[in-house]
Amino acid sequence: MKERTLVKRKTIELLREAYGKYGIAAFNVFNAEQIHGVFAGASQSARPVILQITPVAQGYMNEKFLEAMINAAHEVYGHVEFSVHLDHGNFESCNRAIETGFYDSVMIDASAEPFEKNIRITSQVVQRAHEAGIAVEAELGILGGKEDENTQGPEKGRYTNPDQAAEFVGRTNCDSLAVAVGTSHGAYKLEGEEGLNFSILERIQTLLPRYPLVLHGASGVPLDEISRINDAGGKLSSKARGITTEQLLEAVRHGITKVNVATDARLLWTRVHREFFKGSPELFDLVLPGRIYMEELRNFVRQKCESLILENHEN
Repeated sequence: MKERTLVKRKTIELLREAYGKYGIAAFNVFNAEQIHGVFAGASQSARPVILQITPVAQGYMNEKFLEAMINAAHEVYGHVEFSVHLDHGNFESCNRAIETGFYDSVMIDASAEPFEKNIRITSQVVQRAHEAGIAVEAELGILGGKEDENTQGPEKGRYTNPDQAAEFVGRTNCDSLAVAVGTSHGAYKLEGEEGLNFSILERIQTLLPRYPLVLHGASGVPLDEISRINDAGGKLSSKARGITTEQLLEAVRHGITKVNVATDARLLWTRVHREFFKGSPELFDLVLPGRIYMEELRNFVRQKCESLILENHEN
């Protein structure tokens, strides 16, 4: 395996340093524009970030391209603290990621399996990952919605059981745990008027003190973005809504340390390109809307990172 010449932070180190002080935003990336925008925003905010690659992203861009682009961004933004994480991996993709030596952490998502099978699969990945010095995120409970190839209807979602969470962590030795507390993947994060279930987070935090928890489906889904997309020809539901900054900060107070963001970046891409080509139908240059997207993503990443800092923990 080829030795890496660039030094990054380990995901688990970032999470341990952040616990109880701020949430670390984890952004899913698929191409050069997103990688550049995330690094530029992180640089301006002076906050650490986690770049997440899914198996779908690997198939879309080829992970060798993604690795080279991330390495290039690190050379340009050498002062940015970051780690690289495999998001929503299965047993096979986790093992492949571990073998590459590129990832600082992997997520094994066996949450759809029965409890004991989830423990068995997760434990196998943990053993191999820890031997390679790589951290493991696992998931207990199921989020509804759709992200890439992972699809669960709202009725399929279920909350994480706090007592099971404590047992799960103790038996698998996973380094962080993604919990289901009311969010979902995609543009429809919350049903009705309900928000995050903080009583579950409180109980898990009591049973697993100072243990880093992960919130998937944490995008804000601003109504203004939905409206602008629809004004430019989109057909997204106006009922789509996400997680507020106030809810995210309360979650950080109760142990959430890694905050996953994917949908917001996709909505931003959609709005920029729809508005650009609607306003300039005679143009066909990808560079022009690409520049706008990178600039807007930079601003979004900076604001998101800065918004996750708890009061009295600016440094």
